Amino acid sequence: MVEKQEQEPEIPYLTRIQVLVAMGVTAIFLWIVAKLWLHIGNIPLMSWRWYPRDIWLGIGLGLCITGLSGLAYQHWSAYRKSADYYLEIVLKPLVLPDLIWLGLLPGFSEELLFRGVMLPGLGMNHFAVILSSLCFGVLHLSGSQQWSYVVWATIVGLLLGYSALFTGNLLVPIVAHILANLLSSFLWKIKQSQVINNK
Repeated sequence: MVEKQEQEPEIPYLTRIQVLVAMGVTAIFLWIVAKLWLHIGNIPLMSWRWYPRDIWLGIGLGLCITGLSGLAYQHWSAYRKSADYYLEIVLKPLVLPDLIWLGLLPGFSEELLFRGVMLPGLGMNHFAVILSSLCFGVLHLSGSQQWSYVVWATIVGLLLGYSALFTGNLLVPIVAHILANLLSSFLWKIKQSQVINNK
């Protein structure tokens, strides 16, 4: 009996401009949703303050997320395939300076909506963290076979959500998110260039 092999999803190759425009449009869309929710829901935006301790907490959390992502990448094959697929779409056409936008745009817009607005809008409690993290995970769904990336993004959402809940400072998840995006994308680009150079 011949085993049915799972077909690999075809990677939709995008241009650099398409990826940058998609990032910008997504950031604007998330910002609009956040502003509408603040206005219609009449809720306060979670505060963010430039406390050195909280900046260091954000840096530490960003490094932890990057390290955990590396461990998941090494030891969880479904996540590795899913991450490679996702990063191939987003990162392959970008040049190194573009990674700054990849850090800043999602770092600000996603944290504004999922932690800055959703947490206070849903009650600043465990339920709010869990629901906002699930929504954050689903945002990272790029195909039906990418469930493991959604699971990972949900776990990251929980870490970012609890960092906001426990510190009361939106700056902590913003710094962590930006740093994790920058580091992981930079490391992936370096790894890909080494693979190409070794061929």
